[in-house]
Amino acid sequence: MRTSNPALRAFAKREGSYSSQPMTLMGAINKSFLLLFILITAAGAAWYYSAQGQDVSAIMIGGAIGGFVIALIVSFVPKTAPVLAPVYAVLEGMFVGGISAYYASLYEGIVMQAVLLTASVFLALLLAYRFRLIKVTRNFRLGVFAATFGILIMYLLSFILGFFGVAIPFLHDASPVGILISVAIVIVASLNLVLDFDFIENGSNAGLPKHMEWYAGFALLVTLVWLYLEILRLLAKLRRN
Repeated sequence: MRTSNPALRAFAKREGSYSSQPMTLMGAINKSFLLLFILITAAGAAWYYSAQGQDVSAIMIGGAIGGFVIALIVSFVPKTAPVLAPVYAVLEGMFVGGISAYYASLYEGIVMQAVLLTASVFLALLLAYRFRLIKVTRNFRLGVFAATFGILIMYLLSFILGFFGVAIPFLHDASPVGILISVAIVIVASLNLVLDFDFIENGSNAGLPKHMEWYAGFALLVTLVWLYLEILRLLAKLRRN
């Protein structure tokens, strides 16, 4: 078992992962597809209730808050992933289905466009990673981590300042600058997919614990949801422009 990522080697030794049942590439892929199926099913249910004229705002808000809490727990305690990752998929699916229905009521066809673009970006980056057109170096990781953390700080500031009636300039408007900001965020979210691919490959090579298959699927699902929502927001800005 070998990996080029020293952090994964250290994690494997600390967890005592070199056992009879280590993480495998196929296992991580299967868990990822299962979690995606659960999310799509939950999202479809929320969409159905919305289409029936029912108010799904409570479901959407509950899913968003619950999903955020579950994501924090899984992120800090990966061993909980086999139990909590499916719960996260259900909660996040409720949120994604509700917000998708909302955007669909404003802009015809926007949800299908967002889904197709998200799938296209995923497949394109997967092929680019598979054929080593993109190499995940230490500087690449640091750059993506820094950009992602910066976006997180910006969203947190926007959320907090919103209580005081203050808005971060250009972040939510449909001006050319606002659109460029959304494009940049979509790019950063897309590059996080490459880090997920790298983690799954190196994690399976390092023989991480079996529960890390669920953790890898969870991490990939988080990135896909983020990318989909950012593409949805970008398309909405383009429609308003």
